Amino acid sequence: MPIRVAIADDDQEILSQVETVLVGAGHECIAYRNGKDVLNAIKRETFDVVMLDWSMPGATGIEVLGWAQQNIDSPPPFIMLTSRSSKSDIIRGLETGACDYVIKPENSAVILARIEAAARRGQRQPTKERFKDYGKFRIDNLENKFLVDGEEIKLTAKEFQLGALFFDNVNRPLSRGYLFSQVWGTSEDIATRTLDMHISRVRSKLALNPENGFVIQTVFGFGYRMDTYLEPEE
Repeated sequence: MPIRVAIADDDQEILSQVETVLVGAGHECIAYRNGKDVLNAIKRETFDVVMLDWSMPGATGIEVLGWAQQNIDSPPPFIMLTSRSSKSDIIRGLETGACDYVIKPENSAVILARIEAAARRGQRQPTKERFKDYGKFRIDNLENKFLVDGEEIKLTAKEFQLGALFFDNVNRPLSRGYLFSQVWGTSEDIATRTLDMHISRVRSKLALNPENGFVIQTVFGFGYRMDTYLEPEE
């Protein structure tokens, strides 16, 4: 599954470098030229990884990072990509909440490897086993089908992708743009009613309700979240 990455840097050359390597690897990159814009973006969008320059207009990378750690329940992995190389700066970046610290300039292949590693550590990449079990729900990733109590539920391809995406991200708010990019291959709002209609069908066909352990909730002004009502295992 592609990774959705936000990068904020006031150096267009760096933005182009990161965007080129991510798109070439099949991922999505959304670029911002200042800290204020990326801060506003992470308030309303879902990203698998956020890469920040330290010194930017609007807000510094450290300020954006600190705000996210204090105000987002489950923040995405953050990587500092900066020319500041002193040990004190590296320690400050990591202590503020960054999961990695990359000193510019850096090879494109290394940057890609760091981003993909951060996404894996953030558990945003679904595992590749054939079967995944969630209470009475089983996902068959080879046959692309859902089974509930052992009975196959007929879903369209897009409905299956949506359902699997929610189960892979239980309790994680997913923005509309993220859902579009992961299922339809674009972050553009192709039609709000298209997404709402598909989610309504997934809810209905899979009987997602508290009695069955899972519910897709609307997060107003943002997107949706799959909540679990299963008791934790002892």
